[in-house]
Amino acid sequence: MSAADPLKNIRVVLCETAHPGNIGAAARALKTMGIAELRLVRPKRFPDPQAQWLASGATDILQRARVCADLDEALEGTAFAVACSAREREIAVERVTAREAARRAVRIARTQPVALVFGNETFGLTTAEVNQCRLLATIPADPKYPSLNLAAAVQVFCYELRMAARASTAPRPRRRSLAAHEQVESFYAHLEQTMVERGFLNPEHPKKLMPRLRRLFARAQLETEEVNILRGVLRALGAPDRVRVRGRSKGKTPSIRS
Repeated sequence: MSAADPLKNIRVVLCETAHPGNIGAAARALKTMGIAELRLVRPKRFPDPQAQWLASGATDILQRARVCADLDEALEGTAFAVACSAREREIAVERVTAREAARRAVRIARTQPVALVFGNETFGLTTAEVNQCRLLATIPADPKYPSLNLAAAVQVFCYELRMAARASTAPRPRRRSLAAHEQVESFYAHLEQTMVERGFLNPEHPKKLMPRLRRLFARAQLETEEVNILRGVLRALGAPDRVRVRGRSKGKTPSIRS
């Protein structure tokens, strides 16, 4: 993908969309802003004639749309995902405006795949789905009536992406290899398992430890090599009796203790 066209490296993900007309209207929103990739997580009705009708001249987007079993599948291969939701969250990833989210997404999309994730028309995204993303973005609507139609929200975000991509002053990032979604999720599973095994996390009463750790690492924007280092540390903690550190005095090699 050319760094001059980051929009080609952006996908839109719709989760459990109830009305096929919203899928069609969202496809039209994508095409008007130069975004071509659409993924659908467990849509209620798709394919459907209503989606075709509302897509108008964007039926090619629907034809290429990929239906996924879950959000993990929809985000596979992405380095950065933005949860698009107006709901307040007690614990979630960093929250920004749609414009700021678009700026960050475009910067990363110049080199790696990015996704924008939208929830169901009625209940939006779950907290678990938001925590699978690296950023939470909202449209600064009137607080007295902040609810937008799904397709309208997609249109606003796609517009902001296009404007960010066209900005002549858009920064060119240092080339980084951000860890893919599936690599980060495997790390979280490994981290949780290790904390349980070492007695740090009680699986019967986990409280909000894992969401807080997700938020911490989301801010860090982990690179592939960093994930590998962290998983190496977790493997070492899982087998402390086999790990040794060379002592600095008299050549001692004391064991690492938890």
